Amino acid sequence: MQQQDFDYDFLVIGGGSGGVRASRVAAGLGARVAVVESGPLGGTCVNVGCIPKKLLSHAAHFSQLAEEAQGFGWQLEPPRFDWATLIANKDREIERLNGVYEKMLAGAGITLIHGRATLLGPHSVLVGAASITARHILIATGGRPSMPDIPGVEHAISSDQAFHLRELPERVVVVGAGYIAVEFASIFNGLGAQTTLLHRRQQLLRGFDADLGRALAEEMQRQGVGFQWNEAVVAIRKQADGLQLQLGSGRSLVTDCVMFATGRKPNTDGLGLEAAGVRCNAAGAVVVDQNFSTSVPSIHAVGDVVDRMALTPVALAEGTVVAHGLFGQGGRSAPDYELVPTAVFSHPQVGTVGLSEAAARERYGELQIFESAFRPLSNRMGAAPENVFLKLVVSKADQRVRGVHMVGEGAGELMQGFAVALQCGATKQQFDATIGIHPTVAEELVTMREPVRG
Repeated sequence: MQQQDFDYDFLVIGGGSGGVRASRVAAGLGARVAVVESGPLGGTCVNVGCIPKKLLSHAAHFSQLAEEAQGFGWQLEPPRFDWATLIANKDREIERLNGVYEKMLAGAGITLIHGRATLLGPHSVLVGAASITARHILIATGGRPSMPDIPGVEHAISSDQAFHLRELPERVVVVGAGYIAVEFASIFNGLGAQTTLLHRRQQLLRGFDADLGRALAEEMQRQGVGFQWNEAVVAIRKQADGLQLQLGSGRSLVTDCVMFATGRKPNTDGLGLEAAGVRCNAAGAVVVDQNFSTSVPSIHAVGDVVDRMALTPVALAEGTVVAHGLFGQGGRSAPDYELVPTAVFSHPQVGTVGLSEAAARERYGELQIFESAFRPLSNRMGAAPENVFLKLVVSKADQRVRGVHMVGEGAGELMQGFAVALQCGATKQQFDATIGIHPTVAEELVTMREPVRG
């Protein structure tokens, strides 16, 4: 099939972060582009992820600010929270963003096709009754929550459903210990629900530096979140006083709402990947090479549907790489995943960039570890203490800073600047030579002089 015989040069399946970025860059490079999306534009991030989650996180943090304000001389009436108002305003903002995405596509001359796409072959998809052809196809269908196969799971909710609860439950059990679990436990707790986080092990944030999980657990417990460690929900039964959770230990727990945040899986079901010859791994993620090409040369994939790093900025970077590789001069490479900064919008926040202590020790051997824990000035006169934890991981031989880690409010904002430093290969001496901004939490990261261990 000659190029002129295709309906489009580039057909993108999925209107989320990665797909929209790839389509806009490709269109800017002169390609004829279409995006197929069966739901609202913006994908997980806009609709049931980053954006609404952070709006809810902001709402939950106001209760802590109101409590702290008393120590600074403010006499406040007992604050009153209205869940319906929060959700209505959140929905209005998300709807606005859906419209922004649609305008961006139209402004770039991209055709938006509403419907569900199924691959028919290397250059064609079926949307409804229409067969559409393209020189290149991009799979950017994202991921979805994974729910356990246990009796009564229909009574539980996922993080997707948590954004649309009709009312705030009085009692909530969040199952899991990853970033989604700790974020929602913090949200429910901050909004006034009696919140329990239940996990089959005794460590938060697996895959992050271990000290971050320990510091976060201490602060969340201090704020009132209950923990059930080394437990698993094996069955759920609805009864008059709520939901009875049968635990693996034989104990039971009664709650009004149980939310599973025990992992996500790629949206590859029903796409026709196998029939088209696109290879997936055991978890269902599309297998791609360094250029995000699949086992079928004309089909590519980015974002949460591939088994790399499920973060919005990563999907944006990957989509840019694909578009430039196919329609530009190339020269764009995949992001350095080890230097991708990330934040967990728990209470308090977690921010991290670079390697954990365990990963750096395995890679570089001898290290120098610098740590600091203290109560920040912003919280020092408040009624509820909240400590900040900071950590630098330095490879001893070359004095390069390999990891910067933080638990404390503002961690997400602070970590962005230090990500630039690590991207530039900053050394501990350069950190030491940098004048701190006083009095701030951030200055601590350039004033730690004595390692706590090697």
